[in-house]
Amino acid sequence: MIPPIKDMAGAFSVKGLNVVVTGGNRGIGLGISKAFAQSGANVAILCRNEESGKKAADELKEYGGICLCVQCDASSLDSAKAAASKVIEAFGAVDVLVNNAGVSTVTKFLEDRDLAEWHRVIGTNLHGPANMVYALAPHMVKAGKGGSIINISSIGGQTVGNSKAQPMAPYNCSKAALNQLTRYLAIELGDYGIRVNAVAPGPTHSDLDKDLPPSALAAIENNMPMHRFGEPIEIGALCVFLASPAGCQITGAVYVHDGGMLLVG
Repeated sequence: MIPPIKDMAGAFSVKGLNVVVTGGNRGIGLGISKAFAQSGANVAILCRNEESGKKAADELKEYGGICLCVQCDASSLDSAKAAASKVIEAFGAVDVLVNNAGVSTVTKFLEDRDLAEWHRVIGTNLHGPANMVYALAPHMVKAGKGGSIINISSIGGQTVGNSKAQPMAPYNCSKAALNQLTRYLAIELGDYGIRVNAVAPGPTHSDLDKDLPPSALAAIENNMPMHRFGEPIEIGALCVFLASPAGCQITGAVYVHDGGMLLVG
């Protein structure tokens, strides 16, 4: 059992924690990596593009912690296991796992040739987090210190949005399933003091919105109650909170971070 905080001294501190962020080299993942590094944590970035990952890790070192990159394709269990071994070798233990790596697609289901996009997206967005938990959670259990697993979902897991204009069946389904996996793992890992939560971003400046025309961006912002896209560092701030002592009684939750987008559909 994780003891509750007694006061606010260090309640939001993650200083010295060892954090793994998949897809932590760019977009929302980089924002999460920066948030933890700036808060005093050690960060291991796992990503496919080793060059980009090493560059990001080198930039994070200015905040004083240990930061490194391990090449990993989370959709492959063998790759996830190999990366987990390298992280444990470097850090000795892992306190926080953030499953951020994700991909998207805009494809009509019946026009998806041989369901190639379906399997690609599901492979990264759902199988990826499952593979990483399978590879790293046993080390967290063995360490006996508890810990935090945070899955980066999406409001697309709770609504299909404008599916006629932007058909995204595999993305929507992968994120909905990830929310349910989060709830399940919260039960299974709770006995070991490991909390499992999800963050569901809405419109957030990242690689997934870079191809939208200015008119589309303006229309989305106009419709949102907060009238702006989120920033990657803001998603990171929520992750830091969930991993901190202040979040030690929170598990099995899916936190929407969308500027009110779900409220207006």
